[in-house]
Formats: sequence, structure tokens, C-alpha cells
Amino acid sequence: MTDSSGLVPVDVGDRQAIEHILGRPLSQTWPTGALAPGSRVVVVRAQDWDGPWQVEFAGTIDAMGAPEPNEHAQALDGELLYWVTFDTPQYDSGGNGPYRKAQIWGRYLRAEPESEA
Repeated sequence: MTDSSGLVPVDVGDRQAIEHILGRPLSQTWPTGALAPGSRVVVVRAQDWDGPWQVEFAGTIDAMGAPEPNEHAQALDGELLYWVTFDTPQYDSGGNGPYRKAQIWGRYLRAEPESEA
């Protein structure tokens, strides 16, 4: 694992707010093999239910906190949770929002191919 937190500017206010809510600091140790901070992604909709977001949209892996293991009972084996900053504010499938950033399950992220200059 490596500390890659310096690759992308971080909104310190966001980090402090989330750490206050969680009651613990966010890890800055990036797991080997995880999408790197600054990676472009598409947040996709689930194929088996109407969510978790209303539409598919683009965003960027945020360096606010390193990806963490998803400990939800329905998580896939080895699935990570990523902080993603959205290109435009989004509403979740329940109509809540708009959100500009969220923690997204790895299965709902598709890496965007690198654009050629």
C-alpha cells in the first residue's frame, strides 16, 4: 500500500466533516490495485434494481480518503468503497440530493479510458 493522497487536491473541509461524522480519521493509505486518485470514472446504475443513482454520470476518484473495504452484508468479496467527486451534482434513486460527492461501491464504478491527446 502506498500513500497517494498528494496526487489530487483535497477539500480539507469535506474531510474534516466526514471524519467528525465517522468519529475516526479517513485512511490515506491507498490499497494496491485500487483505482488511483484522479482517475476518471463513470458511476453506473445497477442491473438488478433501480439505483443507486437516477442516471449514469462521470466523476473523479477523490483523494479525500483512500478506498476502504466494503463491509456491507451484500458487498462482493474484496469490494472497495471509493470517494467520488461528481462532474455535476446528482440525485440518488430515492430523489435525495443533489450531491456533489459520495462514497460509491466499487461495483458501480467503470473506469473511463484514458483520452489520447
